[in-house]
This record gives sequence, C-alpha cells and structure tokens, in this order.
Amino acid sequence: MAVNTQIKTFIIKFWNNQMFRFLVIGGVNTVFGYCMYALFTFIGLHYALASLFALISGILFNFNTTGKIVFNNTKPGLLFRFTGVYMISYLVNIFLLRLFAQSNYNMYFAGAMLILPMALISFLLNKKIVFGS
Repeated sequence: MAVNTQIKTFIIKFWNNQMFRFLVIGGVNTVFGYCMYALFTFIGLHYALASLFALISGILFNFNTTGKIVFNNTKPGLLFRFTGVYMISYLVNIFLLRLFAQSNYNMYFAGAMLILPMALISFLLNKKIVFGS
C-alpha cells in the first residue's frame, strides 16, 4: 500500500511540473500530426497537400492540448500567437539545421540533437508570448 502511495506522489509531482506536461503533450501532438499526415496520404492527397493539411490540423489540435493541459488557457484569440510561435520555432530549427549542414554533420544526428533545445525554446515562447499573463 505504501508503495502505491509513493508512486502516485511521484507521478503527481512530475505531472504538476509544467515543462514535463509540455514534453508529454508534445509527444502526443507529434503522434497526432503524423497520423494526420498518414491519413491524408492514405486518402490519396499529394504529399505537399497532406503535409499542409496535417500542419493545419496539428496546429489546431496542439493549440487545444497545449493550451488546456499545459497552460490551462485555450482562449481562441491566442491561436494567432500560437501559430506565430510555431513559425518562429520552425525558422529557428531550419536555421540551426543549416548550420549543421554547412559543417557537414550527419543530419539525422543534427535533428536528434535539436529536439530538446527546440522543445525548450518552444516551451519558453509559448509560456511568454502565447499563454503568459
């Protein structure tokens, strides 16, 4: 019985950490986005359209999950800022990947190395620009 209580306390402690929730929800959002891409590809859309529609549906889904579960705020007026943060994160990621490419790094490794720094950047931008008070 005491072990169960300790496990619950441990889980609650981590779940109460906003960054931890952001990372978990980020994983859920990634799976959703890929599933949307796969669905649009499966129904016969060109990969460019499948990717575009997956991006749009992903932004809408991610806004709701990130807003509600991580920041407890899903005011519709914040969607524009959320989309802006998405674009900023994308551009920063592409810029950093370009630096790696110019240095002849393995691009798979470069992408993997950027996962956590980009998650931190995205978290901070969302916390300050989108969902901040």
